[in-house]
Amino acid sequence: MSLPTFLTVSGSLRAGSFNTAILEHFAQFADGKAGVVHSRYLGELPLYNQDLDNDTPPAVVAAARAEIAASDFVVVATPEYNYGIPGPLKNWFDWMSRPYGAHVFLGKKVFVIGSAPSPRGGKNAVEYLRLGFTAIQAVVVGDEVLLPNIHETLNAAKSSEDTTLTTVFQHILQSCQ
Repeated sequence: MSLPTFLTVSGSLRAGSFNTAILEHFAQFADGKAGVVHSRYLGELPLYNQDLDNDTPPAVVAAARAEIAASDFVVVATPEYNYGIPGPLKNWFDWMSRPYGAHVFLGKKVFVIGSAPSPRGGKNAVEYLRLGFTAIQAVVVGDEVLLPNIHETLNAAKSSEDTTLTTVFQHILQSCQ
């Protein structure tokens, strides 16, 4: 039996992103249990323009859609910007959720993590994504996961050995079975 494949998408483009670090720790944790590929297209996508979204979309859009199609599960970790999701993540979501009714997320299992240095842990961003994925007929799996005060968790952990992160990672793997 082959291992399940996870595509991870960080909602942050920042070099020292907490969300990217979470997903890197997830890949370490999942080693031997699942295949994990980190998406690299979020910051490369052009702004969504329906005129460009035709039978031959931009190459980077086609590549981003292909990596979703090739995965069994998608894990999105996002910060919260101004009580919503970051602009690049919204742009990615817009490109990947089209064409309506025939996009790569139909029936795709998706897990959403919110993290932030604030005590709310990115709650609005997670709610927005969970609702959005449900609306486009992706399958949102697992409970709502919020990692408040993430700067303290990651600074203390520095690895996937942290019990807070380990619990989340176990939850992802179990929820996606």
